[in-house]
Amino acid sequence: MSYIKILSSLLLIFWLSLGLSQEEKKDSTKWEVSNPQGNWNFKNIPLNTEEGTWMNLDVSPDGQEIVFDLLGDIYKIPISGGKATTLRSGLPYEVQPRFSPDGKQILFTSDAGGGDNIWAMNSDGSEPKQITKEKFRLLNNAEWTPDGQGFIARKHFTSQRSLGAGEMWQYHISGGVGLQLTKKKNSQQDVNDPNLSADGKYLYYSEDMYPGGFFQYNKDPNKQIYVIKQYDFNTGKTKTITGGPGGAARPAVSADGTKLAFVKRVRTKTVLYVHDLQTGEEWPLYDNLNKDQQEAWAIFGVYPRFDWTNGDREIIFWAGGKIHKVEVATGKVSPIPFSASTTLKIAETVHFNNPAAPDTQTAKMIRGAITSPDGKMLVFNALGHLWQKSLPNGKPKRLTSDTDFEAEPSFSPDGKELVYVTWNDTTLGCIRKLSVKGGQSVKLTKTKGIYRSPSFSSDGKHIVYVKESGNNDQGRTFGKGSGIYIMDSKGTNPKKISEEGIFPIFNSENSRVFYQTGGYYFGNLTKELHSVDLSGKDKKTHFKSKYANRLVPSPDNKWIAFSHLHKIYIAPLVLTGQTIDIDNETKAFPVAQVSKDAGINIHWSSKSDKVFWTLGEEYFSDKVANRFAFLEGAPEKLPEIVDEGIKIGLTYTTDKPKGTIAFTNARIITMEGDEIIENGTLVVHENRIEAIGPSTSINAPKDAKIYDMSGKTIMPGMVDAHAHIGGFRYGLSPQ
Repeated sequence: MSYIKILSSLLLIFWLSLGLSQEEKKDSTKWEVSNPQGNWNFKNIPLNTEEGTWMNLDVSPDGQEIVFDLLGDIYKIPISGGKATTLRSGLPYEVQPRFSPDGKQILFTSDAGGGDNIWAMNSDGSEPKQITKEKFRLLNNAEWTPDGQGFIARKHFTSQRSLGAGEMWQYHISGGVGLQLTKKKNSQQDVNDPNLSADGKYLYYSEDMYPGGFFQYNKDPNKQIYVIKQYDFNTGKTKTITGGPGGAARPAVSADGTKLAFVKRVRTKTVLYVHDLQTGEEWPLYDNLNKDQQEAWAIFGVYPRFDWTNGDREIIFWAGGKIHKVEVATGKVSPIPFSASTTLKIAETVHFNNPAAPDTQTAKMIRGAITSPDGKMLVFNALGHLWQKSLPNGKPKRLTSDTDFEAEPSFSPDGKELVYVTWNDTTLGCIRKLSVKGGQSVKLTKTKGIYRSPSFSSDGKHIVYVKESGNNDQGRTFGKGSGIYIMDSKGTNPKKISEEGIFPIFNSENSRVFYQTGGYYFGNLTKELHSVDLSGKDKKTHFKSKYANRLVPSPDNKWIAFSHLHKIYIAPLVLTGQTIDIDNETKAFPVAQVSKDAGINIHWSSKSDKVFWTLGEEYFSDKVANRFAFLEGAPEKLPEIVDEGIKIGLTYTTDKPKGTIAFTNARIITMEGDEIIENGTLVVHENRIEAIGPSTSINAPKDAKIYDMSGKTIMPGMVDAHAHIGGFRYGLSPQ
């Protein structure tokens, strides 16, 4: 073990011995994908099939066998076909098998160790072993090097567009962190389908070259999306081999290195092509492949892997559920029949009780939650308005009777007043102030706009807030002069102090303003905490955190609460005059997890001794002293992480449409077994189906609106709840 590793281990033991943080108790039993903990209702389902979906395959070096994947399991058959031998089965998802050059081992992609990594096993399926140990940048599509001592694999990178891009990395068969071969040009356009020449001189792979520099929907595959590139191990340089109209992907070089098989889109078809590496000639071999994934994020490859037979006379490939071989010289296609038998271990689907059309609902979209300075009241935004709840068990009630939307409340230091923002689609937004005891609110801002997140100074004399420039949902008028502003508590003398930032708050001395950049849920992967003085000068960057959502200093500026991958942590607010990188694994100072699961609406108590947050309909809190043993007042044994909160308990009456509709003379699929009513009537009252049956036996109510559905079929509804309109912003909702 290296000196650095020994030192790191000693430091870790030292921190743990001090009891600096109490994280969630770890179970002594390690989680296994193949044997998951918990109460699972598994069923064993026999599978006997002669076809499969999206099957990657590989031909053994001696040309006698084919190894392939099917539904996440790995099988082997003779080259002529026949009954498949199961090599890997069970709960782990295992795909993309690849024979070693000597045929004695098989590489494959598996999530058995937690996350997709490259594994190896003997060619009979024995002695499986995990080779790579990636925990975040996952791997697939492994290709042996000709000496059998290593492999190339595609490393997958996620990004703010979720599915991200890939790079080619080389690994030794014994493991290790690997060597980078190609570098992603951006975080949204993919690199895929690695394949090595038999002499080891060249790596062939596909790359998304569609114009624009980012992932796009509705790309035109008959132009060019993917091209095939060649990486030269002698020079480290790459060049494009083929592409053009229809693109080119999933390269497979022949053993003699003279030809390259690949897939290309030709109008609506995906076609198997051959490219002559010496002359550049190209010709189609088979035009009935399944549709490739050039338009999509092809995480496991643009098309399932295919391979040349021994002697390069044929190509073995999957299409239409079957395994086929095609003669390169003649284009003659022949089936390779197979049958596979196994037992699938299937867990029963998780079921929730979702009553149809209930009369009441419980609000779970709680936003802007803030705790009063005395800790006795919670104020939050839900259903478009502000509500207050006496803690712990009070019933939520409206704070105002206004009709404008209300959001983002903040208490005055004495807890007697609230400042908040409003929105109206016609008159736009403003900042208002309201006595907690009730009464008429006071409008503070003098001009229309989109205002956000107001907050008092600790002496109550000033308010800091954000004025937004606009968006597609609320419009962009009155959006000039956006930025962070300060005004006095009466709403006069507004002064702009920053062009950037969200969530502004005063520091403990009211001499500076903290604010966050990088967005909230969306925006940059890395969020930063900055501050400026009250003139907007002397900008400082205090913290940055990758994969954070919020960075929230405590009122006394001794602590910081932050979210990392949605879980909440606390740490000392260390201000050194330099930028500090903070996350859940920071070792420079103690960091403690406070939320068992995710959390939003992170805020502090007025004394900075507690941190609060919400998740769904629950409100949580935790003492700082419960997480750090070195603090005065900390219990002798630090308690478990809070896993149950206070139910906020806001219930409301569900909106219901009025009236009755009758659909008559329809063909109705009832979902009662195979029952179909050829000439039926369906009656809907408000939000419920009241009657369904043959038109001869169902009479439409006299007050019903009648729709004659002759010649049409009615079936149970399919709802597409997928929408991007306004979906990628965390802002105020239009009315």
